[in-house]
Amino acid sequence: MEERANLMNMMKLSIKILIQSALSLGRTLDSDFPPLQQFFVVLEHCLKHGLKVKKTFIGQNKSFFGPLELVEKLCPEASDIATSVKNLPELKTAVGRGRAWLYLALMQKKLADYLKVLLDHKHLLSEFYEPDALMMEEEGAVIVGLLVGLNVIDANLCLKGEDLDSQVGVIDFSLYLKETQDSDGKQDGGITAVLDQKHYVEELNRHLSCTVADLQNKIDCLEKTNSKLQEELAAATDRIGSLQEEQQQLKQQNELIRERSEKSVEVTKEDTKVELDTYKQSRQGLDEMYSDVWKQLKEEKKIRLELEKELELQIGMKTEMEIAMKLLEKDTHEKQDTLVALRQQLEEVKAINLQMFHKSQNAECSLQQKTEAISSFEGKTNEMLSSMKQMEERLQHAEKARQTAEERCNKMKQELAGRLDTCRQQMSQLDSKCSTLEKELKSEKEQRQTLQRELHQEKDATTLLKTELQQMEGLKKELRKLQDEKQQLEKVCEEQEQALQEMGLHLSQSKLKMEDIKEVNKALKGHTWLKDDEATHCKQCEKEFSISRRKHHCRNCGDIFCNTCSSNELALPSYPKPVRVCDTCHTLLLQRCSSNSS
Repeated sequence: MEERANLMNMMKLSIKILIQSALSLGRTLDSDFPPLQQFFVVLEHCLKHGLKVKKTFIGQNKSFFGPLELVEKLCPEASDIATSVKNLPELKTAVGRGRAWLYLALMQKKLADYLKVLLDHKHLLSEFYEPDALMMEEEGAVIVGLLVGLNVIDANLCLKGEDLDSQVGVIDFSLYLKETQDSDGKQDGGITAVLDQKHYVEELNRHLSCTVADLQNKIDCLEKTNSKLQEELAAATDRIGSLQEEQQQLKQQNELIRERSEKSVEVTKEDTKVELDTYKQSRQGLDEMYSDVWKQLKEEKKIRLELEKELELQIGMKTEMEIAMKLLEKDTHEKQDTLVALRQQLEEVKAINLQMFHKSQNAECSLQQKTEAISSFEGKTNEMLSSMKQMEERLQHAEKARQTAEERCNKMKQELAGRLDTCRQQMSQLDSKCSTLEKELKSEKEQRQTLQRELHQEKDATTLLKTELQQMEGLKKELRKLQDEKQQLEKVCEEQEQALQEMGLHLSQSKLKMEDIKEVNKALKGHTWLKDDEATHCKQCEKEFSISRRKHHCRNCGDIFCNTCSSNELALPSYPKPVRVCDTCHTLLLQRCSSNSS
């Protein structure tokens, strides 16, 4: 309660002096204006009052920037302030961002509005403040009402050149003491304000003593962490030695695998040579068989010239045999390609072994770097011990110069935090390097497995070559079957010759019939072709021709008839397609065709 009352009185005094000094100057205020600086210091203490402590890996942390970030969600007008604060590269801590946010809100003359929005949502503020905090009680509303008076002031604050992170928020009571001495006759309540300031200073002293105790506890914790780090480094060196031994064992295993693979490749080469010799012998036998078949075909051509079509079929069979031979040659080429691929795989195995050798050299280099890093860690720990002694000496002189002690403590906090971060980063790097070494060992084991798989594949290739030899024997059997089919075809040829003789007899009979038909046509063609001018009436029905009844020639007799008397069509020897014929010629031609067929 007393602390809240003191902060409340200090806030009233700072706002009052700021407004009076600004109105007396009659111009815009800069960031170097002392009353304005003291106002921000007092406001920062008010916002820090009753903040909940957040524990991190560095230590305990109190930041009033957390509740200020809620303003962006509750009031969308404050989004510009949040974005501009985040875009400032100079700000690295939450305290610096909170101070920059207060500067920008004051320049916009909306500081009271934003804080009022926060107070309206106290259920959100309860996450950051204790129940008895100043912002959670009625004093927070009073401060917002006082901040409304600051809208009269025009401020022009530059954020780029200032170091807001490392500023120490210490209240300068000299400004307020001078003001109280000048206005002692006018205001009777100045003495109470001074007493309140005294109480506040005593509380600050108490807080400083608490912070000194916290720093000592942190120093003890750092000593413990340093001892733990040294133990972890010793464990890491032991682990690295074991990894080196495993790496040497893997090198020996790789050499054994290489020797075995070379032996297996030599065996496969010898097998392939033997298989190629057998293939050449079988091919010579096939060539001799093929020459015998070709001679027999030539003899049959001389004897049977009339069966050229059947001989063309045999030539087609010959082309098929050539295609089969070409396919066999392609198979041999493919086998040669597989041998080339096996040689390439051997070269790849050699390249992998070279890569393994280079990786082992890289691992040795990394070990040297780690030893250097360990020596640097030891030097840093010695420096840390010396700095700890200096801290103890400075703590003895803290009562004489509290302000200087606070600055040095803040600096030491930052240095210790940075060193802890570097130590942890280096430990994480060591862990990552160990994980990479383990991954490399796993990859080497996988390569070993791949080499074994390739050996199995080579064995499978040899089995495939054996199966192809069996296929060659099957081709020989197929040649025998083809010879049997040839004999069957010769029998079929003899049967077809008999069928051709019978067809010749039928053709001779049909020729005789055609000659009879031609004689009949010649007799019919003896009729004269009448001209259109000579005929005025139809020859059959004797009706007169007109525009509706047109003239039509009979293609057989040549006379002119009407459409009804010449509506029939027949195919004549002199015309390839059916043509118009009169009724009399149609009946005569049909009778002749029926008699010839009988």
